[in-house]
Amino acid sequence: MRKIAVYPGTFDPITHGHSDIVRRATQLFDRVIIAVSENTHKNPAFDFKERIALAAEVLADNKRAQVKGFSNLLVDFAREQNADTIIRGLRAVSDLEYEFQLASMNRKLSPNIETIFLMPDEQYTYLSSSIVRQVAALKGDISGFVHPSVFIALTGKHR
Repeated sequence: MRKIAVYPGTFDPITHGHSDIVRRATQLFDRVIIAVSENTHKNPAFDFKERIALAAEVLADNKRAQVKGFSNLLVDFAREQNADTIIRGLRAVSDLEYEFQLASMNRKLSPNIETIFLMPDEQYTYLSSSIVRQVAALKGDISGFVHPSVFIALTGKHR
């Protein structure tokens, strides 16, 4: 039986921290679906299709990773993908309360889908998409935080 996990997020943009979580998850699961959320409640720098395309480009070399977009309830998407695990990244203790609430709600909605938390390499614990967007908007160097294709796309938005 193949073990499939879903790693959801807005990935606006996908960072080296996200890529590190994907790498770790693909060591544990046969397939990891990077589930790019449409999430219309946020004001993303990249539209839905751009975020999917960038994530697919960044993760193209990882044969166990697959990028898909979704706009429905996460547990419903996970069931559609035959996944029984949701992967969430934890950078710091401050993430835990929110992530605990999400995991608890998902368990209530779908008791058969488990949530596991993975920590990125310590060099990425401070890294978030919102910080990367802020640094890029202020013309700072984001090349050490994102894949070259994301660097080009994001700096192109802030010229």
